[in-house]
Amino acid sequence: MKKLDHLLAAVGGSLQSVLLLVIRLYWGWQFAQFGWGKLTHLNKTAAYFATLPHVGMAPKLNAALAGSVESIGGILLLLGLFSRWASAALIVTMLMAYWTAENAALHSFFSNPDKFFAAEPFLFLAAALLVFVFGPGKVSLDALRQNKSASS
Repeated sequence: MKKLDHLLAAVGGSLQSVLLLVIRLYWGWQFAQFGWGKLTHLNKTAAYFATLPHVGMAPKLNAALAGSVESIGGILLLLGLFSRWASAALIVTMLMAYWTAENAALHSFFSNPDKFFAAEPFLFLAAALLVFVFGPGKVSLDALRQNKSASS
């Protein structure tokens, strides 16, 4: 049983960078697309933000900030460059999305978790959390930067 456990750990460990690469590529692209959509339709996005109860008095500024963080953060995630910084900013943005646009889902985390998990920000938040916690993986510009600085 112990040998099988070590084998499974080795196989799982060898797939970690591949999984992180797939997550970064797919969700980085999704973040960038969603952010770019907010920025290219800024007035429409700001009008929607103005209907949300927790956005405040500057819906256009908030829409521009959210769109910029999603676009730039998504591209950085895709590249695996400054991944933890980008994912931290994306986590905050997704938490704000829950707070503003999905407040009922946020408050149902314990009473009705399905509602929380079905909300649009959930998978974006999960992807950003994975990259923040585990890093971008070996196939990333961050890993290349670390290897260069270690060899210097």
